[in-house]
Amino acid sequence: MPVHTNGNFSSLPLWEFVLDGFRGGVETQALLFAVFLALYMVTVLGNLTMIVVITLDARLHSPMYFFLKNLSFLDLCYSSVIAPNTMVNFFSSSKVISFAGCATQLFFFSLLVTTEGLLLGVMAYDRFMAICSPLQYPVTMCPATCAHLVLGTYCGGCLNSIVQTSLTFQLPFCSNNHIDHFFCDVPPLLQLACANTAVNEVIMFGLCGVIIVGTTLVILVSYGYITVTILRMRSGSGRHKVFSTCGSHMTAVSLFCGTVFVMYAQPGAVESMEQGKVVSVFYTLVIPMLNPLIYSLRNKDVKDALRRLGQRRTAK
Repeated sequence: MPVHTNGNFSSLPLWEFVLDGFRGGVETQALLFAVFLALYMVTVLGNLTMIVVITLDARLHSPMYFFLKNLSFLDLCYSSVIAPNTMVNFFSSSKVISFAGCATQLFFFSLLVTTEGLLLGVMAYDRFMAICSPLQYPVTMCPATCAHLVLGTYCGGCLNSIVQTSLTFQLPFCSNNHIDHFFCDVPPLLQLACANTAVNEVIMFGLCGVIIVGTTLVILVSYGYITVTILRMRSGSGRHKVFSTCGSHMTAVSLFCGTVFVMYAQPGAVESMEQGKVVSVFYTLVIPMLNPLIYSLRNKDVKDALRRLGQRRTAK
């Protein structure tokens, strides 16, 4: 139970927080609700479709689509950690979230987002092996290896989540329990702390920086080798197919890493909450909504699988 220790505030325990969310009257809140609802519905529909199609179509039972199915699962989960509660709060007069609920939301959000970042790096490594070492690929990326790689991303996400959540919620919080955000996140929570948060900020920037830089290096090195290999290809159609697949992945990586960097891994991010809310909407709802569209619209195999699934349903 957090207790206020700063002499400028009353020494009372904080049992709950208030999520201030977005400013504006009833009409603004209704408009935002409609936007969030539309984004969330498309996110759920798109990611569930990807999971179902990859699961049911035997031609997509390969390492690349195994990782893509896990990416869709992560997008579906971490948008669901945020969106439903946010939409309820648009029409709630209290907008209260319990101390335990806030900690739980932060834990799972941090876990899922970190895991997704690491998974994008794994997906780049998978493409590197498939394109640059095609003969070794079936052995190197066997089902057991793929499962271990995905498990490793979850372990990394869990470690980061435990560190961020425990360090944040061991701080003493002041009498102002209003979180200037639409969900429980580290930067706005640090603003409520009565203690010096310099260590927390350094750890947050450091961990996020290591994750983003490490993932980016893996991706850049992988795609450096991939680019050289593609340029050596004689087949124009083969080159186009590889560029299409890799282009989808690079688009997803750029969107995700760019917005996470803006929010967590730059000095001054903690203070810019208004900007942070907009950026947060982008990576909690817009990117999870776009990923299935990016991978399906630019991927012939997925489009063919969707067509086959539709024909199968029509035949029944």
